[in-house]
Amino acid sequence: MATAVRPKPEKPVPPPRPPGERFKSEIESARSEGVEPGVLLLRLTLGDVSRLKRDPAISVSDISFADGEMHYLGVKIAAGGVDASSLVILQS
Repeated sequence: MATAVRPKPEKPVPPPRPPGERFKSEIESARSEGVEPGVLLLRLTLGDVSRLKRDPAISVSDISFADGEMHYLGVKIAAGGVDASSLVILQS
């Protein structure tokens, strides 16, 4: 008779870092290296855009909507069309 093999308990996976927190530190790091916000682009998944909009830790002054564009800390957001969110430096 075969004995049942018990699967090893999996370690709990910590929740992902909120996009506002993650990208705030990345934007601040880029700025400290002399990169201007105008050449930065946040390419976010639709889920991260939604989480960013609903994050109670984000100040109203940190996020803006104007002329059909969304900005976070002065950086334009491109919503959707990506598998993973990232901060991109645009080449001029």
